[in-house]
Amino acid sequence: MSLSIKKEIDSLQLFLSYLIMNENETTNPWKTLSQEEKYDNRWIRVTEYQVINPGGGRGIYGKVHFKNKAVAVIPIDESGNTWLVGQYRYTLNAWSWEVPEGGCSEGEELLICARRELQEETGLVAQRWSLLTTLHTSNSVTDETGYIFLAEDLREGSSLPEESEADIKVMKLQLEEALEMVMTGRITDSMSMIGLLMVARSLKNE
Repeated sequence: MSLSIKKEIDSLQLFLSYLIMNENETTNPWKTLSQEEKYDNRWIRVTEYQVINPGGGRGIYGKVHFKNKAVAVIPIDESGNTWLVGQYRYTLNAWSWEVPEGGCSEGEELLICARRELQEETGLVAQRWSLLTTLHTSNSVTDETGYIFLAEDLREGSSLPEESEADIKVMKLQLEEALEMVMTGRITDSMSMIGLLMVARSLKNE
């Protein structure tokens, strides 16, 4: 076999592998037999599905649908400071330090929600905004989508926490200190961790 023919065969095999890989990424191997709503309130809906899994076995799958989109904000000032919000998380039965976060209701613009949450929780107003990333918060059990924003050109004011946030504390600190809290496990909230690490990487590359 000549070298040129071998190269053409290798290229064709690589192309076919690419096609197969793409098909595997877009084809759903799960089959849904039936579904039943188990719980519903203002914020979440829980549905149980009877399914056939990719291996051919029958089983159940529970999905939690969040009616609001998750929004997080990483505020950064000209001196490299950021702000964290601490509050007691009922689900964890523990205190949690996080970046400003909240829920964006259906029909509300993401940026409007981000502006509101930042001001409510920290009193900050930002003049410059950019979307850092979109993520899935816990894709094995929920279809919730999260959006993380970077907020810059900040002006400090008074916070307006909601009733359920009456216990919150606000901490202003250097970004490096917040990163240390991530790396030592003092910050465990996933959107906070991802957002802070992405901002640090972005500033390092500037």
